[in-house]
Amino acid sequence: MSKSEEFYEKLYSQLKSTNTWPNFYLFKFIIKSNTNNLELIKTIFQNIDLEINTKSSKNNKYCSVSIKAYMKSPKDIINLYKEVGVKIPDVISL
Repeated sequence: MSKSEEFYEKLYSQLKSTNTWPNFYLFKFIIKSNTNNLELIKTIFQNIDLEINTKSSKNNKYCSVSIKAYMKSPKDIINLYKEVGVKIPDVISL
């Protein structure tokens, strides 16, 4: 099993045991500012009721993206993290 798979299995277990679903979840990402990564993230989350906030780093090289979304299940959360990871390889998920 890869480290990525282990991470997602652990996250799934934690989400399932600590919350009731559906519920709100706060996604956090760090992306490079000079790319279209923010637009890609918005596209991935386009059919979800959400609140999105961004904050640029001091030197404007990076952008912190926080997305509060109403999610149906831990599996949906994992699927979104995986999709962001595939479409934006240099993203940092927090």
